[in-house]
Amino acid sequence: MSLFDYTIKELQEKLNHKEITVTYLVKESYKQIRETDDEVQAFLTLNEEEALKQAQELDEAGVDAEQFPLFGMPIGIKDNIVTKGIRTTCASQILSNLDDPLYDATVMTKLKNAKAVNIGKLNMDEFAMGSSTENSSMKTTRNPWNTDYVPGGSSGGSAASVAAGQVPFALGSDTGGSVRQPASYCGVVGMKPTYGRVSRFGLVAFASSLDQIGPITRTVEDNARILEVIAGQDEMDSTSANVEVPKYSEALTGDVKGLKIAVPKEYFREGVDEKVKESVRAALKVLEEQGAEWEEVSLPHSKYAVATYYMIASSEASANLARFDGVRYGKRSENAKDMMDMFKLSRSEGFGEEVKRRIMLGTFALSSGYYDAYYKKAQQVRTLIKQDFEQIFEKYDVVIGPTAPTTAFKVGEKIDDPLTMYANDIITIPVNLAGVPGISVPCGFHPDNQMPIGLQIIGKHFDESTVYRVAHAYEQAAGYYKEKPQLGGAK
Repeated sequence: MSLFDYTIKELQEKLNHKEITVTYLVKESYKQIRETDDEVQAFLTLNEEEALKQAQELDEAGVDAEQFPLFGMPIGIKDNIVTKGIRTTCASQILSNLDDPLYDATVMTKLKNAKAVNIGKLNMDEFAMGSSTENSSMKTTRNPWNTDYVPGGSSGGSAASVAAGQVPFALGSDTGGSVRQPASYCGVVGMKPTYGRVSRFGLVAFASSLDQIGPITRTVEDNARILEVIAGQDEMDSTSANVEVPKYSEALTGDVKGLKIAVPKEYFREGVDEKVKESVRAALKVLEEQGAEWEEVSLPHSKYAVATYYMIASSEASANLARFDGVRYGKRSENAKDMMDMFKLSRSEGFGEEVKRRIMLGTFALSSGYYDAYYKKAQQVRTLIKQDFEQIFEKYDVVIGPTAPTTAFKVGEKIDDPLTMYANDIITIPVNLAGVPGISVPCGFHPDNQMPIGLQIIGKHFDESTVYRVAHAYEQAAGYYKEKPQLGGAK
């Protein structure tokens, strides 16, 4: 069996009993990367020399899981999270020369303090703009369950690396579903915490009012343990919330008796695959058998979510990416003849098509004469979407539905159809607009292509504990977390 069939707790017990060493664990990670990444293409940069050095130091220091909750655990990092001294590119040519960042993101500092070992940086859609990781300017990541298919996006490299057994855990970022949707496509667990629960300092900004860092793991328990480490207020991020971080792993009691579940009828509308609907209904039956109750409800403004999201996200991206001009940040064009040429060419050569598309849309929406009609109106609709959730949560504990309307699609199948690609996030986007937490857990496989299906569980603001409790109860009863793709995982 692969070492990555074990949970954090089980691996640390093996370290404690000296059955394995941290060095052995890290070497196993790089071994699996060498064996599978030619097919999967998940990693952009490997941190092997430094990781092995850190592993040796940890072995010499001795295991202290009480003080260091991720002691010796290998982890992969999405390439839009800044890592001191390790190349950070956002999978974009405009940052391809950022080989030696001067500081760590707050989540990286927390992981280092917990004694986790950074294995390397993972592929993504450029600047986190995309749903398939085909928008990366570096390479196209493949789904470990079938390499003809996409892993989802924008955290496709993070989800694929965990599914392939290259790392047991990874960090991604979620702006409109970019942790949950690839987790669904790759048959792993992905959490988008409440907005403000995890510091965004050191996360390269796409849409600042929507972005949130979240963990991708094989099991709900591991996910809870990682969020315990990376969550918390940060003075470097004014949007991080001063809310106590509970021990999420202690919420995994398996008890959901009396829990009230809301099931929005809008999440089962036309466009959602029938087999996906069946899998979600079967998951609800499992929870019902455990004592939970569910009712159909309505989130009436969710039908406006995609249009609202792309207006807000593109507008914020237009503002955030203005800094990448070849002077303040970013690679400078070598073909410029004068200053104006330098600005134009640096951005046109450095940014990919999808990034340019969103910058142009956002610039238009923020321009004089159009701001009130587009950006302001989108923010007003966002408030209505948030209020829909607040009304539902007055009566119900969680909201449940599919994570994505379909399973993963084939590489190249939708890349030339941006509107269809945008619709893939239709069920995850409202969660970001409302700022509430949501998790995706595996709930079956599509009979036509044998690709994973994800169940999305959404909770109240800062109530990740209940989300984890429901996710864990379902996961343990259903057992899909035990399934591994042939490419990686169990040998």
